[in-house]
Amino acid sequence: MPNEVLYHIGISAEMIKGAEYALLPGDPGRVEALARALGTAEPVGCHREYTSWLADVEGTSVLVCSTGMGGPSVAIGMEELARLGIKNFIRVGTTGSIQKDVELGDLVINKAAVRLDGTSQHYAPLNFPAVASFELTLALQQAAESLSIPYHTGISVSSDTFWPGQERYDSYTGYVRKSLQGSLQEWQALGALNYEMETAALFIVAQSFGLQAASICGVVAKRTDSELVAPPDLYELASQRFQAVVKKTLQDLIKAGK
Repeated sequence: MPNEVLYHIGISAEMIKGAEYALLPGDPGRVEALARALGTAEPVGCHREYTSWLADVEGTSVLVCSTGMGGPSVAIGMEELARLGIKNFIRVGTTGSIQKDVELGDLVINKAAVRLDGTSQHYAPLNFPAVASFELTLALQQAAESLSIPYHTGISVSSDTFWPGQERYDSYTGYVRKSLQGSLQEWQALGALNYEMETAALFIVAQSFGLQAASICGVVAKRTDSELVAPPDLYELASQRFQAVVKKTLQDLIKAGK
């Protein structure tokens, strides 16, 4: 029913006014700025980790909905958003780079993800690939190029954990399981670009639903240099860049009738 408010995300189909695109930042605190960067925007819901705003892009409604951290909440949000009529999902987040040429403030557009998570395995067996929508990924690349914003396209290592799964030793205990020790170097050797926590679930859930998904992240940590998060000016630069790219992407897709 159009006016049914869904249990987790706290919004209804009626509230999103026919939106078929959803931008999915992880942080609820990033939703308003991202929505306002797209154009005229208004809040539509706030329940649990799912803060939602609706923006107008070229006369078309676009939903911006946070997912919180990690695959489980991404999958729950996508399940309910798909029921409301969302067909295209673009993750807009932050990430840590693991290649020397991927700098702080650059953007990473992931075409696929290593499934170092548990959520995606509830939707497809582990030997099924987590890949992005070619159309949405190409649109993001073209938008970044047209805006002369530095970006890299490649594979993410999508981990359920921030510390051991990403082979970080600056945790409470400093302990990383033996099976994960040396994994950072292995992913680097294989050409993976970045670590983050949601993209594998995003791609697999979308594929299993017959829907489209893409992922674009701003680099706020450069693991080849330091474990530290970027200072506020570089964090803000990354945010401004992914806001500009997703806005241009949506404008282009909507103008093309897609």
